[in-house]
Amino acid sequence: MIRPSRPVRVLASALVAGVLLATAACTDESGGPEAVSVSPAGERSPVSPSATPALTGAGAQAALITPADIEDNWQLATDAATWRNSMLVGKVDVADFLTAKSDAADCQRLLDGLYSDSLLGRASGASGLRGFTSEDARMLYQAGDYGSANLDATLAWLNTLPDKCDQFTATGKDGGKRTVQVVSAKVPKSGDARAALTVTVQGNANGQSATYTTDVAVLRIGASGAAVTNGGLSGVDHDSTALAVQTGAQRLQDVLSGKTPAPMPSQFD
Repeated sequence: MIRPSRPVRVLASALVAGVLLATAACTDESGGPEAVSVSPAGERSPVSPSATPALTGAGAQAALITPADIEDNWQLATDAATWRNSMLVGKVDVADFLTAKSDAADCQRLLDGLYSDSLLGRASGASGLRGFTSEDARMLYQAGDYGSANLDATLAWLNTLPDKCDQFTATGKDGGKRTVQVVSAKVPKSGDARAALTVTVQGNANGQSATYTTDVAVLRIGASGAAVTNGGLSGVDHDSTALAVQTGAQRLQDVLSGKTPAPMPSQFD
């Protein structure tokens, strides 16, 4: 199958206000609080699941990455819990799946999970989230206790999607067709297990042709997990995704080991 080339990262401000993120009218009331800490860099061996304690509320917040962890021009966002991307709203066209109709349900689950920021499922313990912006791009980072079995099932499911959902069509609420492509992505070998995808959605937004691309990465350490989504209408910065995974795994590992991350630099407060 010939794939279209990935979008070039350029400003798309004319589309951002009306398409990239819905307003608080679409808000899920379960958004987590903001965190105010940063972790030193460094490499350590993964923590054994049997030896990993549960995250506390404060620990889940301390495990969240900061702008210093992902570099570039990322800025903290105060409204991350309200973010919803209207291009991810659509009903998967089952007719596309000629020999594996059940795969359509997996592709629908992917779109719904990306829209609602619920790919990790419901946390069994403490959790938190934090958002960042850079030009028209948005990054959302979540961390919490989800249970090792549930996380492993989620990771196994994500790893099947490049085959099950290689390319499919979804129909938006306005009847417009959107072409969705799902490919595997590479991230640093951090944590006990991980999975990563790049998802591209092509369609119309505000009467104009638009392409939304996002990285999706999930990692597990013991019974705790973290997820990052990063992208926008002008493409995706894969290096920022990689940094979020690497530094996020280190922060989570440090917290689970009983270490206290250093305070976030004052310029990011």
